[in-house]
Amino acid sequence: MRYNPIVLASAFAMATLPALVSAQQLDNTETLPDAKAGECYAKVITPAQFTTQSETVVVQEASERVQIIPAKYESVEQTIVVKEASRTIKAVAAEYEDRIERIEISPASTTWMSTGRNDDVPAGPAMLDALTGSGINLATVSPGSCFREYYTPAEFKTETEQVLVSEASDRIIVSPAEFETVSERVVVKEATSQVIDVPASYRSVSQQVLVEPAKQVWKQGRGLVERIDNTTGEIMCLVEIPARFETITKTVLDKPATTRQVDVPAVYKTVQVQRLVKPASVRRESIPAEYRSVTKRVKVAEANFYWLAKGESPVEGAKYTGNEACLLPKEAEFRNVKARVLKTPATTQVVDVPATYETVRVDRLVSAATERRIQIPEKTRTVAKRVQTAPAKLEWRKVLCETNMTRDIVVDLQRALKREGFDPGPLDGVLGIATNRALESYQTRKNLDRGGLTYETLEALDVDT
Repeated sequence: MRYNPIVLASAFAMATLPALVSAQQLDNTETLPDAKAGECYAKVITPAQFTTQSETVVVQEASERVQIIPAKYESVEQTIVVKEASRTIKAVAAEYEDRIERIEISPASTTWMSTGRNDDVPAGPAMLDALTGSGINLATVSPGSCFREYYTPAEFKTETEQVLVSEASDRIIVSPAEFETVSERVVVKEATSQVIDVPASYRSVSQQVLVEPAKQVWKQGRGLVERIDNTTGEIMCLVEIPARFETITKTVLDKPATTRQVDVPAVYKTVQVQRLVKPASVRRESIPAEYRSVTKRVKVAEANFYWLAKGESPVEGAKYTGNEACLLPKEAEFRNVKARVLKTPATTQVVDVPATYETVRVDRLVSAATERRIQIPEKTRTVAKRVQTAPAKLEWRKVLCETNMTRDIVVDLQRALKREGFDPGPLDGVLGIATNRALESYQTRKNLDRGGLTYETLEALDVDT
């Protein structure tokens, strides 16, 4: 059977394919199909099927971290002697009590004062006797009541009196004890040990992960083509495409975490201590008594008053003298004299002076430091790679040939390709390079079998054959 030029041109259009054909493909073209008269067949390529799969890659191995639990201490108080106990002689001073003596220098009285003159003067007792003789109870007279009066004032004399203000006593002078200061070294923190965390060390390791395996593909070749009957005249080259890897850097545990123990020495403190050198001593001095002179007034004669109540109708024949008096209260006058009276004489007393202590805070170990290991999980990373699910196929498919292809079919094909957005060149009814390139692009876009003008493609373009 001889292939006409139109069929060969359709088959040779594979030379315009930019895609590669996997070497792992099914070749069903070793034997020619059982064709009928007028049917033409060409080799077409069904592309391999791929899917994207995810693979989890470890980027950092699992490890552990050491956590140090520090030692626990309790703070306690320790008492040390900073001054030794001794005895001292304490002067017990004489005790005095302040006694306030209230000396009356002017007795209290009810004074009748004359208000009829410029200066108020006391009313006389004769007027009071007259008021009493008139039936007036002077004891019931309210202060502020006014009367007319004659008066004879009361008589007083001045006396001087010596008052003791401070009794004789003794004064004790104490010589204090003498001390010397010495230094003493005490422990304020006991010796212990400390656990130190030595963290783990890591190193970075680069690892290549296979993303796409190596493959062999068929690629359209170029060169001389010898046209021999019963052959297509095409050249196909098997090309090696290397595997594609992705480099991933991950952290790997180099040295695990550990601990080491360090001795912590004790802490000391120097304290100043006073020691007794010379005890205290005592001596006495006499203090004489003190006196003070006080002057006071003493009543020697009562005043005589005669009173006529104001506002009352006078006794028939009585005459108003023009003097008006009012009953005014007059409090007694006192003077406070402060006197120091000896209550207890001065003595001495031997007093035990206790030792002086100082409290120092000391840290004592309760529990030693320990360690706790914490597991660190591994870190992973997801890498996407393409995996072939079905190989490409190379087989004979029924195509149009010179027998069943007319110029009108080619024009309809060119018009349909142009309608779908693929430029076939001029609508001239010739299946040339531009038309074949547009046909190949359409088949690739629609995922149709490529390699010739198949009936499947014509049906997809709605071209009537």
